[in-house]
Amino acid sequence: MRLVVAVIQPPKLSAVRKALELIGVTRMTVCDAHGYARQRGQPELYRGNEYRTTLLRKVVLEIVVNEDFLDRTLETLRQVARTGPEGTIGDGKVFVLPVAEAIDIASAGRGPEAVN
Repeated sequence: MRLVVAVIQPPKLSAVRKALELIGVTRMTVCDAHGYARQRGQPELYRGNEYRTTLLRKVVLEIVVNEDFLDRTLETLRQVARTGPEGTIGDGKVFVLPVAEAIDIASAGRGPEAVN
């Protein structure tokens, strides 16, 4: 089992969720986040005054998948979360972590069965 943590742009959330559903990944946690990286923020205008926003809004997806879904999930995220054919700075990152154990609270299922 693996935990896939994907940091993506908010406008891509709907498309990513639909694409993951098409490949059979139907369970995930979605969190709002703010981040700072190579984008270095962006200028904003508020009541006629310009200021620089350094923390940009992002969406974090946490998805636990069994090994047989890992490659499909990563490829789908890479294709759908990218903006434009070449991608741009700020499209996001994907991290993959091992999961030692999973337990379904309702059914008491453990391991890969708890993730299905």
